[in-house]
Amino acid sequence: MNHNCLNCNTEILGNFCHTCGQKSTTHRYSMGHFMQHDVVHGVWHVDNSLPNTLIKLFSRPGHTVREFVEGRRYSLFNFITLIILIPATSSFLSTYMIVKMSDLMSANSKSAMQVLEEFSKKYPKIMMMIMIPIYSVFSFLWFRKAKLNFSEHLVLNSYKACGEMTIALGFSLVVILYPNIEGLKKIYFFIITPMVMLYGFWFYYQFFSKDGYSKKTRLWRSIMPYITVNIGVGILGVIIGIAYFYFKNRH
Repeated sequence: MNHNCLNCNTEILGNFCHTCGQKSTTHRYSMGHFMQHDVVHGVWHVDNSLPNTLIKLFSRPGHTVREFVEGRRYSLFNFITLIILIPATSSFLSTYMIVKMSDLMSANSKSAMQVLEEFSKKYPKIMMMIMIPIYSVFSFLWFRKAKLNFSEHLVLNSYKACGEMTIALGFSLVVILYPNIEGLKKIYFFIITPMVMLYGFWFYYQFFSKDGYSKKTRLWRSIMPYITVNIGVGILGVIIGIAYFYFKNRH
């Protein structure tokens, strides 16, 4: 084959690029590729592109991941490995925290938050695996014009989740260094929460910038997956809270 490498744009002959090593042929994501290659490779292989990936996830996240999905795959750290690595690091840091997330919640939501926090702490990977396909369903619905299959939405939302988890990981460091509940409440609700929301909007806005949406349409569609998912999570939180108080008072 004779064409330019999708990763570094060098002209290549043969099966691999002689400059960066990427395969000369790439393919669209499918469920088979997602499970057989990315899950297995992500769990068992780690390379040296982690710093570069984190920089790109906070400088041009949507553009970078779109290029990855389109075929420029050599430069990014595997998202499956990141999904395992970041919660594992967060769990490690939580052992040094004097202040817990439930301490930052209001009295009305604290009990429900304790249940969710306990589950998240005990099963962080399960929580992430649950939220990623949920976001993928809504991004698939809100950006149908992009004509991406569901597996490709799983990939892009996996990288989005990695960026959001990295922000949360930074807050964990703040909690360790500054264990002041009132100060942490202000940081969490006025800095971290808006930052995570804006990151998600920014990610979608960049990723779908080449799919024919006007800037105005792309902006509100970038907001809607977050809003619709969080409405669902909010309803779930209310249900968990009601169930918690019901069974607590019953016994």
